[in-house]
Amino acid sequence: MPQLSARDIRKLSKAREARWRPGLSDQPFHSEIFASADSAAGAGLALALARDALSASAVGEDPLAEAEDRRQVLWVQDRRALQLNGRPYLHGLPADWRDRLIHVEAASPEDALFALEEGARCRDLACVIAEIAGNPRALDFTASRRLSLAAEKHGVALWIVRIEAEADLSSARMRWRVAAASSAEPLWNPAAPGAPAWKAELFRARSHAPGQWILSDEDGRLAAQRTARAANTNTPEAIGIGASIAAARSAHPGALVRKTVGRSLAAVARA
Repeated sequence: MPQLSARDIRKLSKAREARWRPGLSDQPFHSEIFASADSAAGAGLALALARDALSASAVGEDPLAEAEDRRQVLWVQDRRALQLNGRPYLHGLPADWRDRLIHVEAASPEDALFALEEGARCRDLACVIAEIAGNPRALDFTASRRLSLAAEKHGVALWIVRIEAEADLSSARMRWRVAAASSAEPLWNPAAPGAPAWKAELFRARSHAPGQWILSDEDGRLAAQRTARAANTNTPEAIGIGASIAAARSAHPGALVRKTVGRSLAAVARA
């Protein structure tokens, strides 16, 4: 096997560091997510990425910063996006976001862009999430550049979900394509719904190499698995995960809930 030179090792290390992963502290302030209208994958991933970025920004600054950050979150939709995806469901949001959400229904893409830029200029907001349908003429490269500059100048991160849109010219620092993915089987109840998961492709980024991942929400934290590994169940990672699940289930071989027919559990216990 040929020996790698010091230069080759530095190149490989740089390539590994250039790969995007959850929890990076250096997050862009302007991102776009392209999604279809047949699912809520775009909005779901935008929410997950926003929470990941806010959590990462708190690490290393103040251990209590994330818990104490109670700033409002602005969510903007133009009328067409609202018709396609509906309003954000309050009880479907994370518990710590439900009393912090400011929802704006814009009559047109122009009004939505105005609300976005004003939100990006407001440091009292934790972040801004938007849903815009199609490729409106108002959202050209100039408008996109204005959003990037406003977000970077004032430090308010912005995620724009582009519903049924083509990837036209944009100054967004990070651009994703996303679709819904199958959830992993729940540990205790295979019939229960699993955690949200997405097939995500990072096709343009200023500081990271392109790549594809299966992203999922695990207890409020964003987790990522490269799609090449996800397709192979014989990798050490997949084998280790399977063994861990099997061990956890074997520790509790019985059903967690007993069926009763005609008598309550209290009556059975007294008998």
